[in-house]
Amino acid sequence: MESANRTQHNTFILHASLSPLNDFLEENDTNITAGETNSLGCVQIRIPQELFLALGIISLVENILVVLAIIKNRNLHSPMYYFICCLAVSDMLVSVSNVVETIVMLLNDHGLLDVQPGMLRHLDNVIDVMICSSVVSSLSFLCTIAADRYITIFYALRYHSIMTTQRAVTIIVVVWLASTTSSILFIVYYTDNAVIVCLVTFFCTTLVFNAVLYLHMFLLAHVHSRRIMAFHKSRRQSTSMKGAITLTILLGVFILCWGPFFLHLILILTCPTSPFCNCFFRNFNLFLILIICNSLIDPLIYAYRSQELRKTLQELVLCSWCFGV
Repeated sequence: MESANRTQHNTFILHASLSPLNDFLEENDTNITAGETNSLGCVQIRIPQELFLALGIISLVENILVVLAIIKNRNLHSPMYYFICCLAVSDMLVSVSNVVETIVMLLNDHGLLDVQPGMLRHLDNVIDVMICSSVVSSLSFLCTIAADRYITIFYALRYHSIMTTQRAVTIIVVVWLASTTSSILFIVYYTDNAVIVCLVTFFCTTLVFNAVLYLHMFLLAHVHSRRIMAFHKSRRQSTSMKGAITLTILLGVFILCWGPFFLHLILILTCPTSPFCNCFFRNFNLFLILIICNSLIDPLIYAYRSQELRKTLQELVLCSWCFGV
């Protein structure tokens, strides 16, 4: 029943992707338990609300620590880490929306909170905007970091004149404004299939953009490295390539975690009434868990790939523990 409740009361993801299936879900969800097969031969994995809440809180704490670490350490005050900080904020939007929604649903399920339909709609709209802003801004900042690494590698001697702090801040403001505006428009017109087409197109476009930059970076990095070494800048080249590899890992995790969701959107457009697609739709809660896991994994990647950031995170955790004691 918990899985059915989340399906009925979820965010923009459900508004945009499950609206053709509402009747279908309402008729069948109450009869399906963990690993149980329905009349169509579909298996729906039942995920406890407590798991959503636990993962949401952990990922929220992790990303808050990343943001605080970047603010605290002046050595991390560079355009790339500004963009990584924004990526962490994007992940925080997913975590906050998940935690708030799950708490409301748990309180409502236990009779501790009487949620009126009007209030629920407003809450859904806010959470919708937060999650949609998260996915749009995450993709945008992944592209921005890729472009930043590209400039660092191929225009190393002019990097500081090209990617100034002022330009980095301008890019950040533009991305957040565009993400928020587009998210609001997506929510207003969520019943239109054009919304799904826009999201899928944006996802595919960003993947192609990053793939082209990565291909150029890794194919020509060796040749460019020799040129840089001639100017005794080999350390910068090594650092830049390390940043590019870190971004590759981040993008790979993003695709793995968000891929099923975008496949879900594509199937909504191509086969909304197919029995096979309906079976895929039934495990949407599993796709939500993957999305939350992306927010949880990203900070671990930052810490693993950056010794400076890892050191600052350790200091923050130690200070928090000392104050706690």
